[in-house]
Amino acid sequence: MTPPLLDGVRVLDLTNVLAGPLAGYQLALQGADVIKVEMPGSGDLARRLGADRSLSEDLLGASFLAQNAGKRSLTLNLKSPEGREALLRAVREADVLLENFRPGVMDRLGVGAGTLRAENPRLVYCAISGFGQTGPLRERPAYDQIVQGLSGMMSVTGTPDTAPLRAGFPVADTLGGMAAAYAVAAALVRRGRTGEGAFIDVSMLESALTAMGWVTSNYLISGREPQPMGNENFTAAPSGTFATADGHLNIAANRQQQYTTLCRLVGREDLTTDPRFAHPADRKTHREPLRTELEQALAARTAQEWEEILSAAGVPAARVLSVPDALGLEQIRARDFVHALPFPDDRDRPLHVLGSPVRVDDEPAGAPAPPPLLGEHTDDVLAELGYTPAEISELHARGAV
Repeated sequence: MTPPLLDGVRVLDLTNVLAGPLAGYQLALQGADVIKVEMPGSGDLARRLGADRSLSEDLLGASFLAQNAGKRSLTLNLKSPEGREALLRAVREADVLLENFRPGVMDRLGVGAGTLRAENPRLVYCAISGFGQTGPLRERPAYDQIVQGLSGMMSVTGTPDTAPLRAGFPVADTLGGMAAAYAVAAALVRRGRTGEGAFIDVSMLESALTAMGWVTSNYLISGREPQPMGNENFTAAPSGTFATADGHLNIAANRQQQYTTLCRLVGREDLTTDPRFAHPADRKTHREPLRTELEQALAARTAQEWEEILSAAGVPAARVLSVPDALGLEQIRARDFVHALPFPDDRDRPLHVLGSPVRVDDEPAGAPAPPPLLGEHTDDVLAELGYTPAEISELHARGAV
């Protein structure tokens, strides 16, 4: 088995909640040694978040467990001189530092990017924030929903009657974390050529706008203001969500051949010559009458039956599933995407987390260890940094770790 892509890379992860921890988790999944630097006694706020109240009370919230497997936990009080000195020692040995404080916080603590990069010019320093490190909104607090609304995402989610709607998952946080992970990897490639570190400034707002793709480009290039269209696809028809005998089916017959095949398979070849639907542009104009005609035919079979029939004929189609059903797909099992880990405190209950969506050399990337208990690896990491047992005890006594 070949070494992981980021084998030998050490990451200091000072982040909280989701965008930053997700970035660190993606790096850990590719083999980086990710040291999660947390405040003594409290740690990452995500340790108190999630659907299971008992886990949150034990500082093992489901939100924390989902994004921190494979990391080591080092507690440091950065408000103390000794804690800051320990961080400086760690930075000298690190390749990457992640943080998602509001701009200026790290500088006020005395450990800003300039200070840390002076300690280690090869350091890749990645700051993730709602709006970036510059601009008039830089100091505003930002959560996922704030960014979803400000980016325009919510304005195009839902129907004309229901918009604006928030996406049902923290998409802006996730996009910011993924953008940070790939930017760090790119910076490490450059450093391998030049020896030069980098300062990476990730904006969740800009990440969200980037992900909106054709919604933004149609406005920027063509001047077309986006509108909410529910489950319809503004680029083609029939392309959206359709009712069947027992549930909903997504169909994307975007090409003429796919449309012709769809009409034949549902027993409505007449729809290919109907003047309302014969041309792709006409199908977009008359998408609602076309939906009515197709759904009458689709009512003859279940969503799963139609999925199999249409997909086999080259028409993109798939059921609309619940999250449990999606995670239970044979496709997901075949690729070993969900990983079983021991529970951090050895309690007798299962812990399943997602791996990386990227396979390398046909191998799945999963976390090598469970998420850490708060401060679980503090003494080990300090020893690696050259602290003696007596010095470590003194740090504990002073409340620095």
